[in-house]
Amino acid sequence: MEGTAHARLVEKIWKSEPTIEGAGVHLKRAFGFHEVPLLDPFLLLDDFRSENPADYKAGFPWHPHRGIETITYVLDGDVEHGDSMGHKGDISSGDVQWMTSGSGIIHQEMPKGNSKGQMLGFQLWANLPANSKMMDPRYRGIKKKEIPVVKTPDGATIRIICGEWNGIKGPVQDVVIDPEYMDVELPAGKSFTHMVKEHHNIFAYVIDGEAYFDHLRRPFDHDAIGENYFDMASPCPCGNGSLVLYQRKGSHITVTTNQHSVRFLLVSGKPLNEPIAWYGPIVMNTKAELRQAFQEFNEGTFVKSRE
Repeated sequence: MEGTAHARLVEKIWKSEPTIEGAGVHLKRAFGFHEVPLLDPFLLLDDFRSENPADYKAGFPWHPHRGIETITYVLDGDVEHGDSMGHKGDISSGDVQWMTSGSGIIHQEMPKGNSKGQMLGFQLWANLPANSKMMDPRYRGIKKKEIPVVKTPDGATIRIICGEWNGIKGPVQDVVIDPEYMDVELPAGKSFTHMVKEHHNIFAYVIDGEAYFDHLRRPFDHDAIGENYFDMASPCPCGNGSLVLYQRKGSHITVTTNQHSVRFLLVSGKPLNEPIAWYGPIVMNTKAELRQAFQEFNEGTFVKSRE
């Protein structure tokens, strides 16, 4: 392992904020339109965990996507889905839906929760580069049993959806932005170190407990989150609902815990560094491409036939 001088430092930290999406789903948004291009190639991360069915039952009825990939990860409960390619079924506890909209797909996702009315899940949007915006749509449904679970010598538990840990690869491969997507649990009083690819953007989203995501445990002033401002107070660990964005320089990240355990999503990808034209569920490179997409949707030519 390289010395700590090469570890990535935290660039910014902020908290997810309540919002309403779909037909009236109450959720928390970790990042979205206003954070672009900080997290390039990622566009949006929604946290739709709730114990109240009224928060999510309205769901996300039929709507179009073009130019992006949507990744739905369910921790508990069921999400009923269907799309214009003929796929339908449930995304259940521990499952992942990795959908590449490409040239155009129309789909719906309707959260149903579990027997106790709880719904725990996340949706991540990843951008596609200009030369792949109009690729053929692709759907991948990954069941819980297909996702490798690795135990590290330091006690961490890693679920590898996409990417690689110590030679073990996740089931989602051959993705344009070369992403990693892992679900990491770390017990109290432990440390987790992960090598990252040079120049890739990387972020963590805390979904339970708390931890320090900067190996130096630099104190962040949480009254100035998002401004990367430090004070001389005691270091403050990041807790549930915190989005941690790392700087691009460095070979690895290190996460440490004290008296509490932590669980977080760890995501990285290759920045596209391309212009973004975004309206609703469609993300292209120019306004002209956006207008064309919505015109085709209104005319009924949005979904392309595949011979």
